[in-house]
Amino acid sequence: MKRILFVCLGNICRSPLAEGIFKAKVQAKGLDWYVDSAGTSGMHAGALADVRSIEIAKARGLNILDQRSRQFKKSDFFDCLIK
Repeated sequence: MKRILFVCLGNICRSPLAEGIFKAKVQAKGLDWYVDSAGTSGMHAGALADVRSIEIAKARGLNILDQRSRQFKKSDFFDCLIK
């Protein structure tokens, strides 16, 4: 299984939107990929994506309301290498 992790600063705007877009494309192609996102900072840990990102996704038929901000951790890097 391929794994991809989108990363931005707070994991509330760019990376959750990228995750939602890429997940939709992966599903549409029937690929067995793991797609996730994280932030370099943990300042928004547990928060929903920014309302503007949610609205942009919704306007394009995507729902990113199941995502919660989290901080990138060292194991994210190694998980991608091992699996």
